[in-house]
Amino acid sequence: MQWKGRRASRNVEDQRGRSGGGGLMVGGGLGVGGIVIVIIVMLLGGNPSDLLNGGASTQQTQTQSQSAANYQGTVEEEELADFVSVVLADTEDVWGRIFQENGMTYRNPKLVLFTGSVQSACGTASSAVGPFYCPGDEKLYIDLSFYDELKQQFNAPGDFAMAYVVAHEVGHHVQNLLGTSGKVDRLRQTLSKTEYNKYSVKLELQADYYAGVWAHYEQGQNLLEQGDLDEALTAASAVGDDSIQLQSQGYVVPDSFTHGTSEQRKSWFYKGFESGTIQGGDTFGGSF
Repeated sequence: MQWKGRRASRNVEDQRGRSGGGGLMVGGGLGVGGIVIVIIVMLLGGNPSDLLNGGASTQQTQTQSQSAANYQGTVEEEELADFVSVVLADTEDVWGRIFQENGMTYRNPKLVLFTGSVQSACGTASSAVGPFYCPGDEKLYIDLSFYDELKQQFNAPGDFAMAYVVAHEVGHHVQNLLGTSGKVDRLRQTLSKTEYNKYSVKLELQADYYAGVWAHYEQGQNLLEQGDLDEALTAASAVGDDSIQLQSQGYVVPDSFTHGTSEQRKSWFYKGFESGTIQGGDTFGGSF
């Protein structure tokens, strides 16, 4: 993806080096397989409200601020931080335009960069849960070390693989603004876990579709390079429920799927990429 020298978003909060407060332990002491199981809980858009924890004290906050101010990432990490800032800026342009064309106003989300753990309006979460979006504060949360997991655990290298991750989380923000995520969340109180999981899958696949819509506009601006689309499709496939379950436990349990199969995730991302319209992403079959 051509990104160097281009506009970076101002809606980035760099909290790297700052502890998330209570230090919620997720996946502590687990091997690679165990970490993968933990990632399933919230990977690419899970509900961080399930991982609530207490906030930090005033003394903790002061210490955290000092730690954040002194934080210095590696050259690769700093470049990745710049990259995701440009990706976020592009999503602002694309969704601002799409919302305006459909008679709506887009409200930019913020992107929080953190290390280890972070405090959000949805609670305290460990980096082991993967990138997530919190509707309570309209912020995306990403520990940039997840890029290494994409490359090493999921065999999904490339800058556009990480761009897909950011665009997917922005897709959840779009759903929040449209009221879709709120409708799905309310179903938690009325459906069994198995039935609710089906709606969770539809929500995630729609976020994949919206990520594809963003990629469509990137292609239209001639910003994609050879292999970028394949990188995104590989990442989408790698984080399918069936692929993760096979890797972590050797078998799949379809009733427990919350994000969709590898084929579904690739398919809906590609549909968005081909369509470029918000209207084509009805993964719910008109039920909403």
